Amino acid sequence: MDGQEPGRLTRIESDVLSVTVSDLGAEMQSLTKEGEEYLWQGDPAWWSGRSPILFPIVGKAPGDRVTLDGKGGEMRQHGFARRMVFDRVRAEPGRVMHSLTDTVETHAAYPRPFALSVTHAVSGPTLNVSALVANPGRAPLPFGLGFHPAFLWPLPGAQGKDHSITLANRGEPALARLRDGLMTDTRLPSPFTAGKLRLDPAQFEADAMIFPEGAGTALRYGAEGGPRLEFEFEGLPNLALWQKPGAPYICIEPWHGMAAQDGAGTEIAERPGSLILAPGKTARFRWSVTLA
Repeated sequence: MDGQEPGRLTRIESDVLSVTVSDLGAEMQSLTKEGEEYLWQGDPAWWSGRSPILFPIVGKAPGDRVTLDGKGGEMRQHGFARRMVFDRVRAEPGRVMHSLTDTVETHAAYPRPFALSVTHAVSGPTLNVSALVANPGRAPLPFGLGFHPAFLWPLPGAQGKDHSITLANRGEPALARLRDGLMTDTRLPSPFTAGKLRLDPAQFEADAMIFPEGAGTALRYGAEGGPRLEFEFEGLPNLALWQKPGAPYICIEPWHGMAAQDGAGTEIAERPGSLILAPGKTARFRWSVTLA
C-alpha cells in the first residue's frame, strides 16, 4: 500500500484472543488472552525483538556476507525481512496478510526476485501464522525461513513455578551449539528426557539451544500446575530455544534453515537446511499456538 508508515499496527481478534501485527517486519507485537499478555514486549534492556520473521537466511553468515552463485553482499543476522516494511494487503477482523517483494536494495545482497507473504489469523484460542515464499524468477531461489516468537517466562500467573518444554513425539533430539554464531558439526547429548525439558536460564549461557532434527512437529510450553501453550509446526524441521540468561522470556523458534556452517563459505545454497525453490514454485510454512 502506498504511503504506509513503518510500525503501523493492525489488530485482529477472536472471541478469546487479541493480536496486533506491525507492518514493520510483519512482526507480531502483542498476543493477549482475555486481556492477559503472553508475548514478550521487547524491552531493549534485554532484547528489542518480539516475533521477527527470518528471511532469506536464518542465523548468521560468515562475516555478515552472503552470495548466490558468487554474487551478493552484506546481510545481517536473520536476514533483511525483519527490518523492512511490508505491504498490508488484506485485513479482516480475524486475519491480516502482509507481503514483501524484492527491491533494488535487496538485490545488493540477494540478487533474486522473490515474493514473501505472511498471514496472522486467530480462531478461538488459536493463533495461526503462515508464510508463503514464491519464486517469480527464472533461476533457482535458495533461502532459509524461520519464526522467532518470544513468550513470557514466567507465564502469566505462574511466577515461581517450574516451566518446561515437552515434545509431542517424546523425542530426545541431539543438541547443537553455535561457535561465534555459526553452526558446528558437534552434536551433544539431548537435554530432553522422554521428550521433556525443564527450563533453566543456565541452559542459555552458551547461547541458543538448537535441535537440527528430531524435535517433531508439535510441543507444549507450560508451567507446572499453570498455563500452557500448545504449538504445531508445518514445513519447519529445525527448532531453536533461546533466552538471554535471566531475561523474562523464552523464544520458541521453528526454522527451515540454520546459521552458516563454521568454516564454510558464504553461499546461501550451502547453508544447513537451506531450500532451493525452482522457478515458478512456492513453499509454505506454518506454526500455530493454542493458549490453554
